[in-house]
Amino acid sequence: MADHYEVLGVSKDATIDEIKKAYRRLARQLHPDVNPGAEASEQFKLVTHAYDVLSDPKQRQQYDMGGQGGGGFDSGNFGNFGDIFETFFGGGGGGGGRGPRSRRERGQDALIRVEIDLDEVIFGTHRDLEVDTAIVCETCNGSCCQPGTSPVTCDICHGTGSIQRAVRSLLGNVMTSSPCGTCRGYGTIIATPCVTCQGQGRVRARRTVAVDIPAGVDTGLRLQMPGSGEAGPAGGPNGDLYLEIKVRHNDVFSRNGDDLLCTLEVQMADAILGTTATIKGLDGDLEVELKPGTQSAEIITVKDRGVTKLRGSGRGDLKIGIQVVTPTKLDHKEKELIQQFAARHKGHAPELSQFQQGLFAKLRDRFLG
Repeated sequence: MADHYEVLGVSKDATIDEIKKAYRRLARQLHPDVNPGAEASEQFKLVTHAYDVLSDPKQRQQYDMGGQGGGGFDSGNFGNFGDIFETFFGGGGGGGGRGPRSRRERGQDALIRVEIDLDEVIFGTHRDLEVDTAIVCETCNGSCCQPGTSPVTCDICHGTGSIQRAVRSLLGNVMTSSPCGTCRGYGTIIATPCVTCQGQGRVRARRTVAVDIPAGVDTGLRLQMPGSGEAGPAGGPNGDLYLEIKVRHNDVFSRNGDDLLCTLEVQMADAILGTTATIKGLDGDLEVELKPGTQSAEIITVKDRGVTKLRGSGRGDLKIGIQVVTPTKLDHKEKELIQQFAARHKGHAPELSQFQQGLFAKLRDRFLG
């Protein structure tokens, strides 16, 4: 049989205070609610039995003289682990010396999805959003009570929010606490609840939230607005409001990071001779110069006409991919002109050539996004 002093980790001349301190330290480590393993459970029983013997002067004297002390170990004496755990760890959930809990709680966070157009992304935009949420009750101003009244002290717990009770344990009679069932741990009772909010201190309502959406946002981005969420119970602080952004599809422009991408269809004659084209950008018209001999898949970059950067300063670029349109329907006169042109510029028949990495890289960039 294990030596009780070794089980507790104390010397044979340890004082009763040292024995209690050792037992409490071990009980915190081995209690089944903390350490549910079978080995820890058996060790906890040994520790508890050792303490039971050594904490009693008569049993300790008998044990020191060679007796077992305590008449042997009986596991039935240790069934009420919950009360011991409450004693050491301040269980009970109702306060345990911390005082009554507050009715005021923080409100819940809210999430709203907002759709914006691509042109609004360039410089940012403003929205006035209608939100269905909880607001502070205007009748009681969050007090939960009918105007002119106030909460009254609970006559069961006398305002402490908890009930003390004596429980028999291995340490003798100890005091534990649990939440007061009458006031639910608040320490006060709402005798005359507000009829507008039924004693909640808040009501459901629609309110308008003004939102400034910064430039450069993208689909999936969430913006946090602290304190714009639901009002808390009993006048508690508001939660936060989160805006999840979705950028609507644009039929002409797409986005690649901070750059805007589009395709410009050019007639064959304009590609051959060159021209100046006016295109409608998301933030106004701009002129694009096509040099003579422009080829399909060429990229024209217009600096600083992309999306405003969300972090940092400046804007991305507008990248225009050129697509030369070959006419498919020609009248007799047009065919003659093309044949004359072909005769004057007779080249090689179509044939394979070396792989051109640059051409395919440009095509890839064109269709990103």
